[in-house]
Amino acid sequence: MPLTLTAKRNRISIAATAMLLIAWLFIQLPVWAEPLPTDEEEMHSLLEKSLSVAEIDKEIIRIQEQKEQLTLTMTDTEKQLHVQEQQISDKQDEAGSVLRAYYMGERDFLLSALLSFDSLSELFQMLDYAEIILTHDKHTLNTYVEQYQKVKEGYKQLETRQDELTIMEEQLRTQRERVLALEKQLDEQLSGRSDADRIRILMKELTSYWDTAGIDVVKQYFRALSKAMKKLPSWIQDNKQLLEIKGFQYTIRVPEDDLNQFLREQNDIFNNFSFEFVDGKVIAQGKQGNMEIKIAGYYTVENDPKNAILFHVDELLFNGFALPDTTRRALEKEFDLGFYPDLIVSFLKADSVDMSDGELTIKLNLKL
Repeated sequence: MPLTLTAKRNRISIAATAMLLIAWLFIQLPVWAEPLPTDEEEMHSLLEKSLSVAEIDKEIIRIQEQKEQLTLTMTDTEKQLHVQEQQISDKQDEAGSVLRAYYMGERDFLLSALLSFDSLSELFQMLDYAEIILTHDKHTLNTYVEQYQKVKEGYKQLETRQDELTIMEEQLRTQRERVLALEKQLDEQLSGRSDADRIRILMKELTSYWDTAGIDVVKQYFRALSKAMKKLPSWIQDNKQLLEIKGFQYTIRVPEDDLNQFLREQNDIFNNFSFEFVDGKVIAQGKQGNMEIKIAGYYTVENDPKNAILFHVDELLFNGFALPDTTRRALEKEFDLGFYPDLIVSFLKADSVDMSDGELTIKLNLKL
């Protein structure tokens, strides 16, 4: 039975409505696709941010102390430069007099006297006299030059310290802005929560636990690892199977199982700790009592100040809470986790380092 015009219009209207509904659903889908954070996730975020605020505050205090110390050093340097400038001013007049004497010919009499002697005894007397004058002149000029160099070096040091001060002020500004931003986020997330007071207590407890116990345990691992890395070159020498030599190309291959065994031989602290080499990263994690620690990072080849393979901490987790970059950088500065190829063979230098498939691979070449 053929459709009437009204029926056709109704079908078209229904189809159009359906298409609009489907289009609206697709438009809304990205919003629905993003899962809202659960209360547990939000709690984790709050605690992690509070820990970051406390750690960045420590960095601000450290930079502020360095800035104050540097300012004192600059003040002392300026005082020393003022004294040296006074001294050089006095010596400048003396040095100028000496130079003028030679330029104006006022020292020509020495040559005349030396050429007009009547006896050897007179010649020796004139030579002694000339030596005294020339030695004095030389001492005057040398003293002036030395003091001038000191003043010049002092100003150079002052400029360097001024640059350092500028960098520190920028670091302070950056870290203060970070803290303010995090504190604002915390206030916004806590605003309106009925359990805000309880969460603030948990924040203090976490920060206190990290300050009184967590950081000490992390430093124990870093300290033990630093000591072990100093013994790694000799361990590689004793395990020749880890070193391949093809012409002038040397390759060190350290499987993660071998490294874990080596570390556990060095310190019992690594018995509950393991290292993995995955996708260009070193991942170390383990437990000690109620603490879970995870360290992730990578090695790079550096040539300044000397050829070395240095470790950089990309991630530091304490009981699942990520510590900020300021904490990671501070640990890097305090503990040297580097590997120095010239301790294996003095004429070798590292060219590349790779971490993948459960193996650390270091390629070495002859120093040029």
